[in-house]
Amino acid sequence: MLKVAIIIGSTRPGRKAEAVARWVHELAKKRDDAEFELVDIQDFNLPLLDEPVPPSMGQYTQPHTKTWAAKIDSFDAYVFVTPEYNHAMSGALKNAIDYLYREWNNKAAGFVSYGSAGGTRAVEQLRLVMGELQVADVRAQVMLSLRTDFENYSTFAPAPHHEKSVHTLLEQVIAWGGALKPLRKK
Repeated sequence: MLKVAIIIGSTRPGRKAEAVARWVHELAKKRDDAEFELVDIQDFNLPLLDEPVPPSMGQYTQPHTKTWAAKIDSFDAYVFVTPEYNHAMSGALKNAIDYLYREWNNKAAGFVSYGSAGGTRAVEQLRLVMGELQVADVRAQVMLSLRTDFENYSTFAPAPHHEKSVHTLLEQVIAWGGALKPLRKK
């Protein structure tokens, strides 16, 4: 069965990403077409990229990199839950992505974003990064507004219509993740 990581893309104190990711995970668990796991980048304690050799060489020296690589490599597809900070993804998420290369290749990704403009600009940047990592990003996207999907800009309370968007996103991620599987076996 396909394995999909739901990646919590923020380490900021008071972050909203964890609540959003848990909501996505709860919806995903109702499905029987893939296995879903929450992956919190905060749990890996990744410092600013500290590997002496570019990740594309696959010569990891740090224990935290090897642990992170093993975790990411174990999945067929990803759903990134990302805030938008200053028109971009969080620095912590970009740093975590930059640690690896081969582990991301020939897999699928989808995005759940939030911010004052729904996190759309963070996702635009993530799509560029995914292209470089040979990750196929799906068209469907879930965009959450700090104004309408968070009470007082803080407590996550998504509008009901977002559930359908999450399922559409998951359907595309699962389909593409499965379609790319033969490439990963090479």
